[in-house]
Amino acid sequence: MPIVVGIRFKDSGKTYFFDPRGLDLLTGGDHVIVETVRGLELAKIIHPPHEVSEAEIVGELKPVIRRAEDADFERMRLLSERHEEVLARCSEKVLEHNLPMRLVKAEYSFDGSRLTFYFTSEKRVDFRMLVRDLARTFKTRIELRQIGPRDEAKLLGGIGPCGRMLCCATFLPDYARVSIKMAKDQDLPLNPTKISGVCGRLLCCLSYEHDQY
Repeated sequence: MPIVVGIRFKDSGKTYFFDPRGLDLLTGGDHVIVETVRGLELAKIIHPPHEVSEAEIVGELKPVIRRAEDADFERMRLLSERHEEVLARCSEKVLEHNLPMRLVKAEYSFDGSRLTFYFTSEKRVDFRMLVRDLARTFKTRIELRQIGPRDEAKLLGGIGPCGRMLCCATFLPDYARVSIKMAKDQDLPLNPTKISGVCGRLLCCLSYEHDQY
């Protein structure tokens, strides 16, 4: 059976399997540079090297290139410092092109070769001309991703009605499947303001204790 490590690109993201390539001393919490379809990325090990069945591997098993170094974290810090600047510049371009979209976040890839903008919109947006304009402005590959309310909350984070950091932004790898029936079964008030999160959707935590009822 193949030996893999489980890694996440974000603390609350999904876990992916990568080939440790003999770096057997890797442990949970280590940061590594991995090869992805989009180039090199910085990631965090969640599960140390272990065996899995072939059936658990989806797609090609990409390699871990090396452990992350201080210079890698400094690179990410410098790129992160530019996020607010590029987001403001992109907002200007959105207004120039008169597009019905609201920017949420900007994010550089590890090597700076790709700049991704996340946005929300009530309808589908033709942003092809905007992408060309942004590529000329920032001299890098541009990606625009339309996201929903839950994705927006996950990206931005915040405080939930319980007073704690949002589950989706801190530890939930996937959004919980929730329904109004879960609230009824737990005898919770059906007032939307009481059982909805900051995203405006039903609270993910409605599913946490539902099986006990």
